[in-house]
Amino acid sequence: MSTALRVVVVGAGIVGAAVARVLARAGCEVTVVDRGATAGGTSAGGEGNLLVSDKEPGPELRLAQRSLAAWARIGDELRDELPAGFPGLELERKGGLVVATTGAGARNLLAFADTQRAAGVRAETVDGGRAQELEPDLTPHHTTAVYYPEDLQVQPVAATEALLAAARRHGARVRQGVEVTGPVLSSGRLAGVRAGSTTLPADAVVLAAGPWSGLVAERLGVVLPVRPRRGTVLVTSRMPARIRHKVYDADYVGAVGSGSADLQVSSVVESTAAGTVLIGSSRERRGFDERIEARVLAALAAKALLLFPFLADVQAMRAYGGFRPFVPDHLPVIGADPRLPGLWHATGHEGAGIGLSLATADLLRDQLLGTAGGDLDPLAAEFRPDRPTLLPHLEGSTP
Repeated sequence: MSTALRVVVVGAGIVGAAVARVLARAGCEVTVVDRGATAGGTSAGGEGNLLVSDKEPGPELRLAQRSLAAWARIGDELRDELPAGFPGLELERKGGLVVATTGAGARNLLAFADTQRAAGVRAETVDGGRAQELEPDLTPHHTTAVYYPEDLQVQPVAATEALLAAARRHGARVRQGVEVTGPVLSSGRLAGVRAGSTTLPADAVVLAAGPWSGLVAERLGVVLPVRPRRGTVLVTSRMPARIRHKVYDADYVGAVGSGSADLQVSSVVESTAAGTVLIGSSRERRGFDERIEARVLAALAAKALLLFPFLADVQAMRAYGGFRPFVPDHLPVIGADPRLPGLWHATGHEGAGIGLSLATADLLRDQLLGTAGGDLDPLAAEFRPDRPTLLPHLEGSTP
């Protein structure tokens, strides 16, 4: 296909921003629309983690490894694409430390790390002394720990705005406060979108609306099983830096992979450049319920104290919540929708969208433009909308 395609990207979070940038760089006429502000949804509510430590061997881990390689390059690329003095990404190579506090947790963690090492992940089992060197305030009552030096962190809003700014420099238009209300169809093909009384013609529409993707897809005439999964983060007051890495308990991987709608809480603790400590992580499917609840905050705090007892004396400053785009088989949806030609998806990353955004954009660009192997890339098939594990959810229900 010609790179002079007109493309509408629905969603101005980090995935939509990454897609807009690579397509604009390839010569496409790109328009990004969002019903709210840029980086105003899931991207603003995340912690900015770029992780391999929480992913079991399989397609998502391979996508994460590609994305980490892209994140290693993006700083230099953006320095060439953006004007001097543009704010940086706050990319930190802080590494992750996964801690087990029970015998069963230790066995599961060590087995999990073994499978990851076989898939090319650097996972270093550390003894008690080494764990205390990495995190001096870590509880001594842990049974084992695994260090992941490849884990990174980025400021997600800064990264999103930088990618959008780069897309603009390559000719993309970004329109805030524009809500997609329906499709523009031509001979059975999606030929654009309606936004109120406005029509935006397009050769391709890329749906990158995060947890709202299911709702937008329904307006365009297809079922897409992307649903919101709520998360809450507790934020402490500022303090001298005492937590050096992203530290979480071994239960975190199980909570991420759970399909339950019930509340899942595991301990994830990390410092920010501003001096606060972020305490997560919760997962719960309750639609777009935005309430911050004491029961969730209490569970987060209790879990965090198991890892860092000193936090008992630290003041909590605020809490915030957000929605992750949940998909039943726990894999992103990337690629062309076979039911509606002209519709493409880049969504469903749940809590990994920040980390997976750059590789997602590359994968979608190669398929949409038929470049660099495109559909011949074996990884592309793993995220197709009509993959076997997702196919039963595409019909018979609405998001």
